[in-house]
Amino acid sequence: AMAEGPPRGRTPSPGPGGAPGPPSPRATAGQAGSAGALSPPAAASKWVRLNVGGTYFVSTRQTLCREPKSFLCRLCCQDGPELGSDKDETGAYLIDRDPTYFGPILNYLRHGKLIINKELAEEGVLEEAEFYNIASLVRLVKERIRDNENRTSQGPVKHVYRVLQCQEEELTQMVSTMSDGWKFEQLISIGSSYNYGNEDQAEFLCVVSRELNNSTNGIVKEPSEKAKILQERGSRM
Repeated sequence: AMAEGPPRGRTPSPGPGGAPGPPSPRATAGQAGSAGALSPPAAASKWVRLNVGGTYFVSTRQTLCREPKSFLCRLCCQDGPELGSDKDETGAYLIDRDPTYFGPILNYLRHGKLIINKELAEEGVLEEAEFYNIASLVRLVKERIRDNENRTSQGPVKHVYRVLQCQEEELTQMVSTMSDGWKFEQLISIGSSYNYGNEDQAEFLCVVSRELNNSTNGIVKEPSEKAKILQERGSRM
């Protein structure tokens, strides 16, 4: 009987001196390729792809997890998602919401500022902020809506104007009386042709204004006693 040789393909052919030879380059390349397929690049897990109502958004897990209790953080947190969500054929998370208002949501998570384009309704951003459970953004949007409503209810700001005539030496005192609601607008020199007293003193017209909203029923409040004295001495309406 003939002795059986070693199984084919299992024992490498001996090298010089009877020592096993190095593995074939083909086998080495195959093993390296298998190892590379099992360990994807670490940077790939940093980015998250979202499909919001058919529009794609790409962001980092760090950005999406800026608010720990938010829907987005629970959807794709690094320790394992707390919420289940389907993915499309590209691997993006499917979110059935309006993508129009998702931009301000994502930008807020990126830099912490509320930026809303003029064509977007703030109520729509508020609805999305509440859905994604971003409490700090909900407060900001509500404050923005409340401020806009207050400005709308007040209507356009109206002003009442007065022109005060005074001499050069009274200008300093005139400016010092502007603390009771009046604001200096313009100073006009009218020369000496309208002087009623000392010819060495130039005359000026001082234009001042005040918001009409500070008055009651459209009637401007009376100036302070200090202003009354100055008007009696240096102003001629």
